[in-house]
Amino acid sequence: MTTLTTPAASSAASKRSPVSDRSIAENRLGQRLIAPAVILMLIVTAWPMVRALYLSLFRYRLTTPDDRQFVWFRNYLTVLGDGLFWRVTLNTVIIMVVTVAVELVVGFVFAMVMHRIIFARGVMRTSILIPYGIITVVSAFAWQFTFSINNGWVNSWFDWLPWISADTNWYGAHWPAMFAIMVSEIWKTTPFMSLLLLAGLAQVSEDMLEAAQVDGATWWQRLFKVILPNMRAAIMVAVLFRALDAFRIFDNIYVMTKGAQNTESSSFLTYRQVIEQFQLGMGSALSVLLFLTVLLLAFLIVRLFRVDLAQARGEG
Repeated sequence: MTTLTTPAASSAASKRSPVSDRSIAENRLGQRLIAPAVILMLIVTAWPMVRALYLSLFRYRLTTPDDRQFVWFRNYLTVLGDGLFWRVTLNTVIIMVVTVAVELVVGFVFAMVMHRIIFARGVMRTSILIPYGIITVVSAFAWQFTFSINNGWVNSWFDWLPWISADTNWYGAHWPAMFAIMVSEIWKTTPFMSLLLLAGLAQVSEDMLEAAQVDGATWWQRLFKVILPNMRAAIMVAVLFRALDAFRIFDNIYVMTKGAQNTESSSFLTYRQVIEQFQLGMGSALSVLLFLTVLLLAFLIVRLFRVDLAQARGEG
């Protein structure tokens, strides 16, 4: 008996590439290797997460611990209905998008330099990574001093620009303060981005670049047709790590502005609710929402890049 297949079915079958035994074996090996770390992370983080979710269902103030009331999801409704929450979230998204975008471009330039340089390669790589080795609080204090109106050097060095003068108060308005915070964040974490991109550059085949050059491709064509497509997995990892880290920014804001001029982030708002106002229930609701937002952000980034690791290994 002969079975007939429709053109659509045969086309769908041809699009599905068979999974090799090597891919299955590597997948199983990877699961076994990461299992201990995942179990340890769950043990360490599961209880605080469950506890935060539990406390978010209560109206609970630390100054009156006996007056705790179960309010179901009222804390979440209060947070989501408050304009302050959405304004702070917008600040956080702006900081994340701007810093990650600038770090991606500048970090790629640094990675290209570190990858191509021949002389003093170790010294160059070490010097570029120095800012990332500095404690965030220390670098934030340094940048707070840098943008100071009294003794900072930004106003004196860049007073030739039309929007900067000797008496420019960077912490006196919203956008200048946001700019100072983002500059400090970019300076601190760009080396981390460049390190991840450098690992991706090492995976680009020199034979492919030479073949493209022989075929007459310009440098820009080799960049967009050969280098970046083969670095897609590394770029995804770099953007994912930095976006999640930037969305939880706290240290720079706490040191440089303490949330003044509407520069609060989501993490800083949670800190104020719990530490300064002792609102444990409301703060727990904010922390749960921050955690869910980070999960959603990670999901969107992974879906956006659509990296096929099997195809990256040449098995697709």
